[in-house]
This record gives sequence, C-alpha cells and structure tokens, in this order.
Amino acid sequence: MAERENRRGPRRDRDEAPEFADRLVAINRVSKTVKGGKRFGFAALVVVGDQKGRVGFGKGKAKEVPEAIRKATEQAKRQMIRVQLREGRTLHHDMQGRHGAGRVVMRSAPEGTGIIAGGPMRAVFEMLGIKDVVSKSIGSQNPYNMIRATMDGLKKEQSPRSVAQRRGKKVADILAQPKVDEQSDVAHNSPSAEATADA
Repeated sequence: MAERENRRGPRRDRDEAPEFADRLVAINRVSKTVKGGKRFGFAALVVVGDQKGRVGFGKGKAKEVPEAIRKATEQAKRQMIRVQLREGRTLHHDMQGRHGAGRVVMRSAPEGTGIIAGGPMRAVFEMLGIKDVVSKSIGSQNPYNMIRATMDGLKKEQSPRSVAQRRGKKVADILAQPKVDEQSDVAHNSPSAEATADA
C-alpha cells in the first residue's frame, strides 16, 4: 500500500506542475454607479509566459480579487505570442513599440547584463524568458499602455533565419559583416575624409 502511495506522489506532482508562470502586474478597485449607489469591483492585469519564448497578457474584472485574477490569467493564455530569442537569453535586434501615449525602446544586451526594465516591462521579459535586455519606457507610465507597447515591439522582432528564408538567402549572408577593406574605402571616400585631405 505504501509503495502504491509513493508511486502516486510524484505523478500528482508532475500533473500539478504548471505549464505557464504568471505575474500579477496591477490590480485596481473600480466602481460602477447605479441607482442604489456604487458597486465596487476589482480589475486585474496579469502577464503569463512559459519562459521559453511565449508570453501573453490579459485583464479581468470581478467582484472579488481571486476571480479577477483568474479571468485575466485565462485571457492571457488565449492571447499568447511567440518571440524568437537569440541564444535563448536576449533579443535579436533593437526595436521600438508603441501603443497610445506609451512608447518603449528595447535593446539586445551582452550576457550578464540582466533585465534592465521597469515594473510592467520586467514582468513581460521575465515571463518570456529573456535574461539580458536593456529597455526604456518613454511616455505613458500606465501599466496597460506599457505592456501593450512592449508586446507591439516584441511582435516586430525577427530572427536572421526567418529573414533569410523570406529573402531566399542563407543565414550567413544576412549576418555577414562588411570587410575591413570595404570599411576603409568607405571612410576614405567620405566627405569628411576629403575635407581633411584638402585642409
């Protein structure tokens, strides 16, 4: 009997292991004015992700906080997007996102940088699985607008592989850096170089 219980234990733990992690970003008390007075409720903003390149956000309203969070979490799981990460830790390139008055700037960062971001943006990056990123929020500090602007920027992210496939080229051609001789020729032929030579 004991062996049967021991066998069941790990299986139950495995079933209960959550596929997605979630983070409560904001919760507001909202009210609706009716004939008899005011009815109070709660609005929750939740970010959900698998920390492996998928993330989504949702909002929910209810009379009680737990129910509002549950609704927001379910909506977030339905609205998840996939973002391709470089080396599984950072973005492939710099990008900007915008929603309403909210504007955010996100930049890829070398290993060991960590997540440099404000509260709502940090929640998105942590749930997405990004470990190194530098970001800045410009404009609205409303958490709803910040998260929507961040998601807008992440949707624009493209990996070299997807760009190469679309153009019909190899990944090496997309990532190829200009040679040193070509760079020196460009610098030599630039107007500033000619002005220096004339002087």
